[in-house]
Amino acid sequence: MIISIIAWFGYNLGRKEKAKSIIRIPFYGYIAFLVIGGVGHHIFTYNTIPWVQEDMMKDEIKPDKVFNIEIKDHKWVLPKTPMVVNCGKPTLFNVKSGDLMYGFGLFRQDGTMVTQMQVDPGHDNKLMWTFNFPGTFNLTSTEYSGPAQYSEDGRDLLFVKNAVKVVGCENKKGGN
Repeated sequence: MIISIIAWFGYNLGRKEKAKSIIRIPFYGYIAFLVIGGVGHHIFTYNTIPWVQEDMMKDEIKPDKVFNIEIKDHKWVLPKTPMVVNCGKPTLFNVKSGDLMYGFGLFRQDGTMVTQMQVDPGHDNKLMWTFNFPGTFNLTSTEYSGPAQYSEDGRDLLFVKNAVKVVGCENKKGGN
């Protein structure tokens, strides 16, 4: 409907007989409503998503732990398994790819995603995250990196069970 209104307006721009103002006023009012609504939405929701500020300010935040992780030839090179992190403390995952575009995704045991980022080859890809609930999380690539990512029996070779363990928040229940 919106596209047809804009197309109608574009059609009327080229005509010698201009559209009557009775029709132009609601059109411009509708466009103004969309612009004000969109800009207002961004202003009122700025930094309300909990991880946005942490991600934007990660260079100024001193992480409790830093894990340098490499991935190449469809294999994770992890510092240790599980990587133990403290509840409520910022943790920095610095992931480097030596060959392809990969994803770095942490998942709960039920398969729901906690967080993820794209891993560009040749760059430091940093993800700052604060875990607020205890648990053990699986790691996998969230980016398809070709058929070599899977074994002949269809098993995902980039899936690491119990890769991250969160400790120190025994009083909380739930999942981050």
